[in-house]
Amino acid sequence: MTEERGLKAAADGHAGVLGAWLAPKAAALEARGLTRRLRARLAGERLIDLAGNDYLGLARDPRVVEAAVAAVREWGTGATASRLVTGTTALHAELESSLAAYTGNESGLVFSSGYLANLGVITALGGPGTLLVSDEHVHASIVDACRLARSRVEIVPHNDVEAIEKVLAERNEPHALVLVESVYSVLGDAAPLTALSEVARQNNAVLIVDEAHGLGVTGNGRGSVTAAELAGSDHVITTMTLSKAMASQGGVVLGPAVLRDHLINRSRAFIFDTALTPASCAAALAALHVLIEEPTRPATIHTAAARLASACGVAPSSGAVVSVPMPGPREAVKSADLCLTNGVRVGVFRPPSVPDGISRLRLTARAGLTEAELEHACAVLSEVCAAHAAS
Repeated sequence: MTEERGLKAAADGHAGVLGAWLAPKAAALEARGLTRRLRARLAGERLIDLAGNDYLGLARDPRVVEAAVAAVREWGTGATASRLVTGTTALHAELESSLAAYTGNESGLVFSSGYLANLGVITALGGPGTLLVSDEHVHASIVDACRLARSRVEIVPHNDVEAIEKVLAERNEPHALVLVESVYSVLGDAAPLTALSEVARQNNAVLIVDEAHGLGVTGNGRGSVTAAELAGSDHVITTMTLSKAMASQGGVVLGPAVLRDHLINRSRAFIFDTALTPASCAAALAALHVLIEEPTRPATIHTAAARLASACGVAPSSGAVVSVPMPGPREAVKSADLCLTNGVRVGVFRPPSVPDGISRLRLTARAGLTEAELEHACAVLSEVCAAHAAS
């Protein structure tokens, strides 16, 4: 660019090529009330957190923290390489076997995030000969996996078993994957896993269940797949995240040993990614041990969720998530800000993050909330929700 053209661009108010390209997009989001901004969590802040996913309340548990610190001292701060090079430690193997045993699966394979676990297993099983049948409410990680899998994709109405059965019966592909969540991350409702498993089995398909919001919460902590007695089935695969109830980071794919071998050889999200850090493995292992030693923790999540739902005037959820519809995105943000002003942090979900297009407050119950915290949170939420009901 000549000096003259550069001065003209500056005079026109352009911030270069990217500025001219992206400014209209940002303006369009702002006009619809959909601009997202990072909100920093401050050290030592005194808020009742109903926005995070620390379902078992273990992220600051001394046992979990000390396990992570000890792993850093022994293994260092990073995994240093992919799992196939030098990234696999004894902690990775122990975590995989422990999670498999706890949930009733034959084997497990740890990824560096839950997002990559979904991406890794779906793309490794996908391709031109595999049909992907996806519930319309699945997480973005599953949506992106479908886009990358090079498969034909059929999106079916939420929790519609008959629609899935019809698509499977009429397919031409020799293989098929049915993609669902056990507890959906936005609405907090449950998938009919028993019926889905039977439809998949009858149609020679594989059911993949994302238990991101099930592990540590449903099935007395073991997840919905285990509660439905489907764990260990040769046509059921479970994915989980370690960043919620397990108070750490990472993801895992659980299923038959033959699947684990396939992923090690075929999953690009596993092969080409640096391994999960040893500290994260150790933290997740410690959280799992606490859950096993204190099996009443999941029940306290459901008790808290029921009270929060009642305060907001909405139906109880199937897990820790309580979904509260708002009139629009601006009202949702305003309500969240009002809650924050009164010492309660809640989540705000707006399009396109909400599958039904309805903006909402998203609350997450957790073990460890005191009676005083629950009382205060319920009082604040009741007032906020009543204001919208009256408007």
